[in-house]
Amino acid sequence: MRPRLPEERPTEPPAGYKIAHPVLSQDGARAGFTGVSLGGALPYGVLDEARCVYGRRHRAPHRRCDCGFHCVHESAVAEAMLCTAEHRAAVLLEVSVLGAYIRFERGFRYARQRVRSATVGPCGCGAVAAALADAGWGRPGWRALSAACAGCVRGRTSLSLASFARLAGEGLRVRATGGPVVAATGLGVSELAAEAALLQARLDWFQGQLARLHDRDPQG
Repeated sequence: MRPRLPEERPTEPPAGYKIAHPVLSQDGARAGFTGVSLGGALPYGVLDEARCVYGRRHRAPHRRCDCGFHCVHESAVAEAMLCTAEHRAAVLLEVSVLGAYIRFERGFRYARQRVRSATVGPCGCGAVAAALADAGWGRPGWRALSAACAGCVRGRTSLSLASFARLAGEGLRVRATGGPVVAATGLGVSELAAEAALLQARLDWFQGQLARLHDRDPQG
């Protein structure tokens, strides 16, 4: 007989950490995340259920498959993944492990999750991020986003951190490294200032583009 694995019945959902890329739907109506490994082909929402990436009909997590959401126990382990070149643009997520799960030495593989918070790293120029802007790649129907300061957004499709939190919903909290926490419920003074700076940066960029077109127009 095959011994059964021990069952856990926690009073509260276990917490875990992972990294992922923020994404925005093509129509701009939804925001979520996509993984950095095998599950990256299936973007997910803040509150979502895992699906088998191989298209099999079993429920995740299946013991004979590697499907399901994945996370690690310690934030430092997830943060270390952000040091690699291919993961520099990802964000750090804190998640609640919901539903059935399989516990491993360093983390969980599980059926459902709620993303509680997202920590966004600095812009590529080194400044604190004010927005999540089009990263130049994506999945079918989804644009990947990456950290951008107000000065680097320019004309790209972008969302402020507060707007991303509101669009993603489910009480998601978003913060920039070195910046304030932004909740989905409302905007404070610092968030309004970031929104204003982002709008001003976009206006400056468009005015610059118009000035260049005017200079090139011989009839201008």
